[in-house]
Amino acid sequence: MAHVDGTSVELNRWSSRRFVVALMLAGGCAVQDGDAGEHAGTESGPSPTHDDSGGLPDTGGFDDGGAGTGSGGAGGDEGGEEPPDDMDPGTSTGDSSTGEPACNAADPVTLFLSPDDSNSMSSPVQARAAVLGNFGSLSYVALRTWEFLNYYTFAYPAAEPGTVAVTPSLVALDGAAPGEYLLQIGVSSEHVAEESRAPLNLTFVLDTSGSMSGEPIELSREVCRTIASQLRDGDVVSMVTWNTENAVMLSGHAVSGPNDSQLLSAINGMEAAGGTDLHAGLVAGYELANAAREPGVLSRVILISDGGANTGVTDIDVIASNAGANDEDGIYLVGVGVGNPDTYKDALMDDVTDAGKGASVFVAEVADATRQFDHAFLSTLAVAARDVQVELQLPPGFEIVRFSGEEYSSDPAEIEPQHLAPNDAVVFHQHIRTCAPELVGDETEIGVIARFKDAVTFEQREVARTMTFGELMAGDPALLRKGAAVFAYAEALKVARGGTSADKAATIDAALVAVALAEAGLPGDADLVEIRSVLESL
Repeated sequence: MAHVDGTSVELNRWSSRRFVVALMLAGGCAVQDGDAGEHAGTESGPSPTHDDSGGLPDTGGFDDGGAGTGSGGAGGDEGGEEPPDDMDPGTSTGDSSTGEPACNAADPVTLFLSPDDSNSMSSPVQARAAVLGNFGSLSYVALRTWEFLNYYTFAYPAAEPGTVAVTPSLVALDGAAPGEYLLQIGVSSEHVAEESRAPLNLTFVLDTSGSMSGEPIELSREVCRTIASQLRDGDVVSMVTWNTENAVMLSGHAVSGPNDSQLLSAINGMEAAGGTDLHAGLVAGYELANAAREPGVLSRVILISDGGANTGVTDIDVIASNAGANDEDGIYLVGVGVGNPDTYKDALMDDVTDAGKGASVFVAEVADATRQFDHAFLSTLAVAARDVQVELQLPPGFEIVRFSGEEYSSDPAEIEPQHLAPNDAVVFHQHIRTCAPELVGDETEIGVIARFKDAVTFEQREVARTMTFGELMAGDPALLRKGAAVFAYAEALKVARGGTSADKAATIDAALVAVALAEAGLPGDADLVEIRSVLESL
């Protein structure tokens, strides 16, 4: 019998691969497509990665070791060898027989984190639809772990106006080697009430090609109608539909308020037919958006498509050149995916929204349109803080073993900052460990700095938090447990998609353990209910 984060798990053999997978998943430390050390680099720091594919796991075997040596820490589950008593812990030479690196217990570790693809939330909706709905199998779905942390709700305290709030939390990873922890960092924005939001300049760029026939065009109309219900006097809307030709339906139309009759008429009149010319549709959309721009008005292009057209360099250039740079306001692109497994092309939406610095969402059913464009209207469309980047300061000897975001590095220039919406939070969940656990005590410190630009003035600002291990371990772990459950769920889906039956059973069981731990602190949480239903259906 062993304990995984405080929960008993029956073992046949300590060294069994099935248990290793269970331990890693329940601790928020899942096998990521057989890529142990995916984010790892050399002793100078881990190198960034950018894996949009969410590719299939390596079914030939799971790596039971850890990440590389970004902090000079030891690889492998057992950690580095302890230096002799008379040796300076900062000068350990490592184990030449195994090739494990030296334990650098002298130099503090500084890493820069990014979730990338700001507000990207498409993967979890596709995955849920694949398991519970009619979206085909998981083999159609690109599973990007950070999108699951973006999609599910974390109730971190709202920041004061014009700034962000930083909330770190930490628990020891019970059942693992000494010196292993789960660390979660929430960076939350200010709360903005709907009645106090800035005016909006929205431009709908709507795919009406033949592949959108049936449910996709119906969902596209539903998204547009939901957005229309949230508009108010002073908002400006333009609309262009595209297949092989563009049709400008509205240009700089000032709506009268919610459910403007002229806007609804244009929405309800959309029909799907013909081929696809995405490039021309985007060019026309940005021309309309620029023509209607006014100072102090948030500008958004909302692209709704099944992704049936491939984007070329010119299209990406059109988007990126309008997304704002060098302390300029921009026209941010919100990508809304609709469709079915036979036609939907996820890569298009992921690429264009990354370039457009906006949200990427998927709508599989009417309830998804309500969630993203009614309940989360402002957090999908607005900006509270620009160019957010997080610096994590760890004690000597520490490294990240698994990371929920898309990239991290010891070089801030290698990490692309992202915007943060109001009424929202970005969450970084990671499994960390030290090669020198004997040096960690209650007074050992972890520092977090969130740097960002003011949403209106572009003034550079930062918020810093330094807390001791004792303070962090005494805090409420409820949101960290939820993060571990979400992480384990996302990674279990990858194994379920391409692993063996035994590995699938082990990872699903372990993910359910992580969900149970989270439910104990957040009973009745709607996100955990959804996650449990998908896992149990697998």
